Amino acid sequence: MLKRYEKWMYDWETRLTMRDTNRVVRSFDWGSDWVQRWPLVNGHCPAAQDFLANEEYFRDLNSRIVANSDAFFSHKTPTDFRLERDEVHQYHTGSDPTTAKREPLETEYGTFLRFTSPVQTPYAENNRMNARWFPARGRRAIVVMPQWNSDALSHNGLCRIFNLLGVAALRMSMPYHDVRMPSELSRADYAVSANIGRTIDAARQAITDVRSCIDWLQQQGYTQFAVLGTSLGSCYAFITSAHDPRIRVNIFNHASTYFGDVVWTGQSTRHIRAGIEAAIDRERLREVWSAISPMSYFDKFTRWPKRSLMIYAKYDLTFLPELSKLAADEFEKWGTETTVKCLPCGHYTLGETPYKFMDAWVISRFLARAFD
Repeated sequence: MLKRYEKWMYDWETRLTMRDTNRVVRSFDWGSDWVQRWPLVNGHCPAAQDFLANEEYFRDLNSRIVANSDAFFSHKTPTDFRLERDEVHQYHTGSDPTTAKREPLETEYGTFLRFTSPVQTPYAENNRMNARWFPARGRRAIVVMPQWNSDALSHNGLCRIFNLLGVAALRMSMPYHDVRMPSELSRADYAVSANIGRTIDAARQAITDVRSCIDWLQQQGYTQFAVLGTSLGSCYAFITSAHDPRIRVNIFNHASTYFGDVVWTGQSTRHIRAGIEAAIDRERLREVWSAISPMSYFDKFTRWPKRSLMIYAKYDLTFLPELSKLAADEFEKWGTETTVKCLPCGHYTLGETPYKFMDAWVISRFLARAFD
């Protein structure tokens, strides 16, 4: 019976990861043009055509970022926070031609926090941070980061549950997602791609955006803060929490170890690997993306007391369970106050019935008890 269930789950998971046909294989690029504005960079990058010099440069730069990450992920509080009432758009990223990416939903409006992101990119849309606001009375608030290629409706239901628990929620549009997506894209390709520098830059931008959201929440009188990240969002959430003492409650919904390992082994990132593997192998990819890997920051994560929930899926073909178990072991090794839950589904099936309800129950039950 277990073997039948396993096969059924793997088949279902594979169908879900294969349903979108608009994934684009992009050529490998060091992306050295993206590093010029970063802290810790002296402005002297190798010539683009010198492959070995670029690899050595990025390996050294990642080591310096990890060692000096408080400076790398630092930010200045934005000065143009504003709440705006606006139509709710879905921004669908799939390949279904019947779903228009930028069409508004009928008669639905929402309130959005908007400000200029502390990290600037060549894309004006992406530079305007956007987070849907779900207010609640009290002093507790959570910043929510959905999965990679999420549309603008993903996790809104969770935010409403959090409101019932007395927790205000800001549901972020991550870099290059939904309203922040450049017009040339149909998916959030620039958040994770075969461009090494741009992918790091997107993570840095996401982390400074979360910290800016907490700045705004403080200005509104909130004093207790949590983050929830799913999949790619869990990577961003962990690194943010490792560098911000205000975050004391963490929910990592799908969690793994090294950014490069997930891209290399995941079923849903096979098109990214296709653009990378002719240039570098898995071990070298892990090194040049170590600066955006949770495993690099457990020592900094444990600087302040935190309560965490880590959820992973037994039949996950995107965040392989063996990688998630290594992350769980690392939480235990560092003595963190972490609850680990394994759900009987996969990465994509977690968003399907009945597993999405299991997930919501585990998350909401933890959050209801996690704040002091």
